[in-house]
Amino acid sequence: MNLELSEEQAAVRALAAGFTEREIVPHAAAWDRAEAVDRGIVKKLGAVGFLGLTIPEEYGGSGGDHLAYCLVTEELGRGDSSVRGIVSVSLGLVAKSVAHWGTEEQKRDWLPRLASGEAVGCFGLTEPGTGSDAGNLTTRARRDGGDYVINGAKMFITNGTWADVVLLFARTNDLPGHKGVSAFLVPAGSPGLTRHEVHGKLGLRGQATAELVLEDVRVPASAMLGPEGKGFSVAMSALAKGRMSVAAGCVGIAQAALDAAVGYAREREQFGRPIAAHQLVQELLADIALDVDAARLLTWRVADLIDRGLPFAAESSKAKLFASEAAVRCANNALQVFGGYGYIDEYPVGKLLRDARVMTLYEGTSQIQKLLIGRELTGVSAF
Repeated sequence: MNLELSEEQAAVRALAAGFTEREIVPHAAAWDRAEAVDRGIVKKLGAVGFLGLTIPEEYGGSGGDHLAYCLVTEELGRGDSSVRGIVSVSLGLVAKSVAHWGTEEQKRDWLPRLASGEAVGCFGLTEPGTGSDAGNLTTRARRDGGDYVINGAKMFITNGTWADVVLLFARTNDLPGHKGVSAFLVPAGSPGLTRHEVHGKLGLRGQATAELVLEDVRVPASAMLGPEGKGFSVAMSALAKGRMSVAAGCVGIAQAALDAAVGYAREREQFGRPIAAHQLVQELLADIALDVDAARLLTWRVADLIDRGLPFAAESSKAKLFASEAAVRCANNALQVFGGYGYIDEYPVGKLLRDARVMTLYEGTSQIQKLLIGRELTGVSAF
């Protein structure tokens, strides 16, 4: 792997950095306090091409490789993880799944709209009673002539109240575990589908997180994404790449923590000199910097493997596990550098810590990642 960015990748990174500084950073604290990101950001993300990365141009995408995608999600994560989540889910989980599993009609119908920001997608897997145990979901899709009728509920769905399409996972037969699960592209305006936003979150407060309730929601059989009974494969393939996106976003959080801590340490004076001159403060900064570099390299490795068509699932779990835990450590160490000022939202590090904490939970908890890595090493499932 050549660790030097190509001219195109460097240009994408610079574009994302400028966009973040201009469109996100000035508003992040206000969005956090209001528990609502300005929805206008979606069209801006689409206009600059960020919602179409890695999607073929013939379907309205902006092309590019997965390392470029990581560079963008890292920069967005540096600015506000709530905005990064919009891209990671609508593009990373939904649009990429349609591009990989969809029929030609599904691709022509959804991909141009998702890539432009005209439409937003959400990923309907988690349920009130099934998080890590996704193979035992209870939402049901019953065949009725040429349609399926869906009943059930989904919980903690990113983009849930904004979405125009739900990539929804439901049980279509009585086979045990994941064998009975199928995937559907459900228009969010379908009769019987109601959405309730989740408020009072510790972090990612600006992100539109929702509970979805489906009561006799009817969709045509053509809405199924992939073969019947292969929904779990659709979900797992999406999450394997999605973990790379989460890891990149965590690198962004860690980088933001480092930037804030170094800047503050240079300016803040105690005992007659900047606190950056104190050895134990330098130790905190060094620990943050080490975590940033290690997390970034683990994440870039995943992108490199994907772009070369090589197996990447275990490496994606490693990157997500390390980067999410590292983001928590980095934000916590940055808060320590700030001292009491880090505890008030006039400064960014408290928000960084709150946003980082959920990264160890969603798209597979840290414990699930360890099980996946262990299974890859031993060939023995611990489930």
